[in-house]
Amino acid sequence: MTKDIDTALRDSLPAVPAGLDAALAERAAAEGLLDVAYASVDSPLGPLLVAATPRGLVRLAYAPGDEVLEDLARRLSPRVLEAPERLDDARRELDEYFDGRRAEFDLPIDWSLTAGFAGKVLRQTARIGFGQTSTYAEVATRAGSPRAVRAAGNALGANPVPVVVPCHRVLRTGGALGGYTGGTERKEFLLRLEGVLA
Repeated sequence: MTKDIDTALRDSLPAVPAGLDAALAERAAAEGLLDVAYASVDSPLGPLLVAATPRGLVRLAYAPGDEVLEDLARRLSPRVLEAPERLDDARRELDEYFDGRRAEFDLPIDWSLTAGFAGKVLRQTARIGFGQTSTYAEVATRAGSPRAVRAAGNALGANPVPVVVPCHRVLRTGGALGGYTGGTERKEFLLRLEGVLA
């Protein structure tokens, strides 16, 4: 019921004049009122939502929508605003990656949505090179807890920045794909793109 009311209220608002969103985002940024900027990116995997703070890329989501934005507002700051120009580098690097013209991302990462062992796992995962793979056990060991394989898997499943922090490069011991936040089809696609799978 609440979602229906929210949707009805949102739909009843007048359209924002062209260019006003960009001007608002620029003014908010200039006055220090923009904590999280976000934009949509088209990709072979479907639309992606990318979000960044002044420290770096903080979120990449396969299912763009209000839930992701509400989570960012709750966990980071309520000052979340669509500002595509502030994510030009991320959008360009993702386009290059999906076109096969980029093997390494040069984007700073804001690790604010990670902590503890999960943060260690994701930082180790960020070091796995293009076209290479690791296992859940290896990542857990490099993160300092060799027996915490399941916890490493959970950390990878909650990766807030998939693709850029390449959790798709982590496989089960023996080479089986294992799970993936975006679904195993996306994991297979990314591994094929990188030449890991034929």
